[in-house]
Amino acid sequence: MQIYLPIAELSVNLFFLVGIGGAVGFLSGLFGVGGGFLLTPLLIFSGVPAPVAVASVTGQVVAASTSGALGHYRRGGIDLHLALYLIISGIMGAIGGVAAFDMLRDAGQLDVVISVGFLVLLGSVGTLMLVESARSLLKSRKGVVVRERLPNQHNWIHGLPLRVRFKKSRLYISVLPVLLIGLFIGFVGSLLGIGGGFIMVPALVYLLRVPGSIVIGTSLAQVVAMMAATTILHAVQSQSVDILLAFCLMVGGTAGAQFGASAGKYLRGEQLRGLLALLVLAVAIRFGVSLILTPADVFSMAVVGGSQ
Repeated sequence: MQIYLPIAELSVNLFFLVGIGGAVGFLSGLFGVGGGFLLTPLLIFSGVPAPVAVASVTGQVVAASTSGALGHYRRGGIDLHLALYLIISGIMGAIGGVAAFDMLRDAGQLDVVISVGFLVLLGSVGTLMLVESARSLLKSRKGVVVRERLPNQHNWIHGLPLRVRFKKSRLYISVLPVLLIGLFIGFVGSLLGIGGGFIMVPALVYLLRVPGSIVIGTSLAQVVAMMAATTILHAVQSQSVDILLAFCLMVGGTAGAQFGASAGKYLRGEQLRGLLALLVLAVAIRFGVSLILTPADVFSMAVVGGSQ
């Protein structure tokens, strides 16, 4: 069953779109992360123009993250004070990211920047995750007990000025790294069409020592607000949001996430992180190959710089 995507200007099989959304939703539920960093590349590889893929996925990320954020809020798993700082800085970063998105698209360099961005970001994060999960698996097989650092064990980041007390997270830390993390996630998320949870969560845990019971919900709250602002910015400024595409992805993602969450109960944390690392590296390698190989169509009919 073919449907026409008006903004993307191409016809796509409806079941294919729902299937992609379901597959990414399954992986999101399985690994406990947002699916934007997988969904955007899959759409690009499937022939959807990069600007439309990036802008449309932001709406899907909002829908997918809202239910999780509400669940954590009901359980008291969100530090609203910390989330407020992350949201404000994240929206500021998103404004800069959408502005850079428009500039790169007008210059005809957006596709290259998106490919390089995914290659560098996913390659580095996937490598770090794979090394960490491999070490954890080896230590667990040898019977070595790995003790995690407690939230009140500080590092040099906590000695920075402008300290603020976050009572819910039991932290008294500088607000500067909090703002920088939110700013970076907002900029990268709006430029590449990713929620940034797979970067946000490790940053909050390993850099700021946010407790595990708080970090997921706080990250989701920031993702919902930041990506909602990004969706509006893309719809108004770049006009690249394809509502029909986003809706099809939402339908599949909502169903797939339920099955993924159930399947994740049968795998250990180290195994999940290792599998996710391999998946992230596979996507990064695919982008690397696309940068090296000569495209089938070396010419483009895109309008550059608003010329007639």
